[in-house]
Amino acid sequence: MDSDQPPEMRNLWARIFTRAIHTYFAYARGMTLGVRAACFDAEGRIFLVRHSYVTGWHMPGGGVERHETAPQALAKEMREEGNLLFGDAPELFHVYFNRQTSKRDHVLFYICRNVRQSAPKVADREIVEARFFALGDLPAGVTAATRRRLEEVAGNTTPADFW
Repeated sequence: MDSDQPPEMRNLWARIFTRAIHTYFAYARGMTLGVRAACFDAEGRIFLVRHSYVTGWHMPGGGVERHETAPQALAKEMREEGNLLFGDAPELFHVYFNRQTSKRDHVLFYICRNVRQSAPKVADREIVEARFFALGDLPAGVTAATRRRLEEVAGNTTPADFW
């Protein structure tokens, strides 16, 4: 850049250059980001969902969309998958690389305590079943990843780097 250009032109070129570099890296080295949460109610029960398109019971979660913060995505997924509302503020527990999904997928895993449900979740095309379970009475079909995360949250094992 020519230093004798007016500052507003340098800023314009800097913005164009920065946008071009970010666009290139989004395609060349793009990464996907998701959120998932261990949602506990006041009784200490965990909320799990069963999807129509994948087997097993999972904790609620989903992708972070463009122009959306991770906390916004978490609140949206909790609302969509279970009519869940935050009690205490969500706590970021760990960041995982989800190599099962792709070579570039990462998951922000939160703990949400004192979560409440505004209404029972009615089955739809995405979620066929969703409800709270006592930790000692989990349903058959809870995924291995969900069980691992619950062990980590309980402090029984060190958090892994991979989902």
